Amino acid sequence: MLKIGIVGLPNVGKSTLFNALTKAAVPAENYPFCTIDPSVGVVGVPDERLTKLAGLSGSEKTIPAAIEFVDIAGLVKGASEGEGLGNQFLSNIREVDAILEVVRFFDDPDVTHVHGEVEPIRDIEVINLELSLSDRESVTKRREKLTRDIRAGMKEAVAEDEVLKKVEAVINEGKLARAANLTPEEAKLIKSLNLLTMKPILYAFNGKSGGHNLNEIKDGRADKAYEYVESLGSEYVHVDARTEHELNDVAEGDKDVFRQELGVQVDGLESLIRGAYRTLGLITYFTTGPKETRAWTVTVGATAPEAGAAIHNDFKDKFIRAEVVGWDTLLADGSWSAARDKGDIRTEGKTYVVKDGDVMVFLHS
Repeated sequence: MLKIGIVGLPNVGKSTLFNALTKAAVPAENYPFCTIDPSVGVVGVPDERLTKLAGLSGSEKTIPAAIEFVDIAGLVKGASEGEGLGNQFLSNIREVDAILEVVRFFDDPDVTHVHGEVEPIRDIEVINLELSLSDRESVTKRREKLTRDIRAGMKEAVAEDEVLKKVEAVINEGKLARAANLTPEEAKLIKSLNLLTMKPILYAFNGKSGGHNLNEIKDGRADKAYEYVESLGSEYVHVDARTEHELNDVAEGDKDVFRQELGVQVDGLESLIRGAYRTLGLITYFTTGPKETRAWTVTVGATAPEAGAAIHNDFKDKFIRAEVVGWDTLLADGSWSAARDKGDIRTEGKTYVVKDGDVMVFLHS
């Protein structure tokens, strides 16, 4: 299951966003280090395609794709050296697939900011610097451990050390480890280190309904933040964590009206999850039938056998072929049998690259 760590400075809305995502009740008070132990929640990925396919098939069960979110204690300057709950925080975050960095994007004198004023670029730099410093420590320790093997002429150790030198160089330049632009082979050599700044980062600019949001104030801070995130090769999304959390108690059909009343233009949680998928290079395919309709997550570029492995390894190891149709085509045709009669169901082999929204049936030996 995809695992994303929610991080940020203390008091920027991390726990509130986690509550909104998971409908859990972790503390979200207005003071630093409220979140001491990481809270974990599994979130079903909203997808109207899944609901429509389940209706078409009359499925007994509808199973969405899932993301595990981890709410981690606020990070402060000096965390890499143990300030605040730094070491504990950094240990928790190493286990995630991607980082969701929550950045405060509104002015409000009643909500404390750890640095006294709201400046998104500075806040991002503080967090990323601490992550990078922690990575540098990991790289240094690993290189020290490799010394003996390098002296013994072990090729694997020499190769790994060369990759670590590349990473160390970019970190020393004040950049994230991802800036080393490692090849897949190089990245594999140091994968076990779980370097923090090798992970994809999605930035969530947290606004506030009725507040002074930076993208509405137009004093330059918002535009500079957008440009800065883009310069890092990352994406950003807007979210109003407090509003989304309050919407947990509103009936599904009334949520859009509630958002309009508050001046919130989009479903921030859906936008966030879509952003996470883009950041990680993920797509969704479906299986559907009377018993269940289910969404499956695979990486962009996955072949049919690789996609089948998400269901069971036999679908990859003993793959024969797959029957495939686009979700919208299947809905338009009205049923699987009708789609077959119209010639819309294709037979694909091992080299077929799965597309987002494919509905698939796997045949294996």
